[in-house]
Amino acid sequence: MKSRKLSRSRRRVTILTATAASVAAGVALLPNWSAGAATPSDPTVDAKTRATFQKLADAVFTDRTDALVDGNRKKPTAKGFSGRVKMSSKQSSTESSTLGTLTQRKNTLAKLGEKYSKGATSVSLDTVKVTGRTAKAQVTETTVLTYEKTSAKEPNTTGFQAHHELTFKADHSGNWQLSGVRATDQGGTTVNQVAAPAVATVKPAAAATDMPAAPRAATTRNPAAVPKVLTGGTYDYKAMAAYAEKHWSNYNPDYPNFNGQGAGGDCTNFVSQALKAGGWKHAPGYVYDYTKWFGNSEIQSYSFVGVNEWSWFTQNAKRSTPLANVYQMQVGDVLQVDFDRDGSKDHTMIVSYVANGMPYLTYHSTNTYRRSLSSVLASYSNAYYYAYRT
Repeated sequence: MKSRKLSRSRRRVTILTATAASVAAGVALLPNWSAGAATPSDPTVDAKTRATFQKLADAVFTDRTDALVDGNRKKPTAKGFSGRVKMSSKQSSTESSTLGTLTQRKNTLAKLGEKYSKGATSVSLDTVKVTGRTAKAQVTETTVLTYEKTSAKEPNTTGFQAHHELTFKADHSGNWQLSGVRATDQGGTTVNQVAAPAVATVKPAAAATDMPAAPRAATTRNPAAVPKVLTGGTYDYKAMAAYAEKHWSNYNPDYPNFNGQGAGGDCTNFVSQALKAGGWKHAPGYVYDYTKWFGNSEIQSYSFVGVNEWSWFTQNAKRSTPLANVYQMQVGDVLQVDFDRDGSKDHTMIVSYVANGMPYLTYHSTNTYRRSLSSVLASYSNAYYYAYRT
């Protein structure tokens, strides 16, 4: 049936009446959760939900670790979560892509002679902050990977501790969906992460003209060896390695912890501590004078804690010499990385073990124990590297 044609005035009255009714109905039906800040209908995170957050986080990072293990046949478990806490479809797709990238990394490492026979990951839930219908969970991941050894000299394991922020969003029914995973450590990423490493936004001040620029080191395998005497000389390099391997995750309270301070983390501070443990002496002076080097619980020179400043000091003071190739490093030598190749170095690590020509690096930010140089290069294939004989 055709609709009747209304007069202009009657149409206007009808439209206004209908509009007012719609607005009234909309107000009546408007759910409390969209009305503003926290309301009684905002979802809460109780103990059971927190526990499930932790279990899902554990599953996410366990799946990533398993993707690196040689011969792994386990199916990913994070996607199996359902009900009150699960992954969003978008995050599920992201994790699938991440696992694919990690499988490629596993194959790359295998070609370089590195395999892992097993892996173990555990995740602790540190804090949860709820704002409206968003929950931010801070977690700590601890992972140990067992090397598939080809000789008795090779280390048994490598390990790391990493910190992450997981974002959960609540739907209209109050169910939580994992919608984002972000690493929060400054410095290098771990072997089971695929995101680009965080680069400090704080750039060093311009160096004086007498500060030498370190030459980049090559990353090709099997260079000519550059031998090093580890004990009995001016410095005790075994003591440096012992310090690094003792405090890679158990921080020394005699020094400040610069993680989370927004200027590159604790990596260079940690390496300076190890060098000091092996015999490096303080060069006292003003904290901002790059020809000086000192650090304790109360005060540290810029060169003690800053990546670029350390490089300027150690070359100017003749406490190191550049190595032409990263594979020439021995115990107690230092590796620095410029992740984004902008000319400003971003990360500092120390060699704490060498086997069959392979240096193994220990460092802070992220806390890492005996990571092979091959693994570092595989993770940051486009970075610039600087190797120092200390």
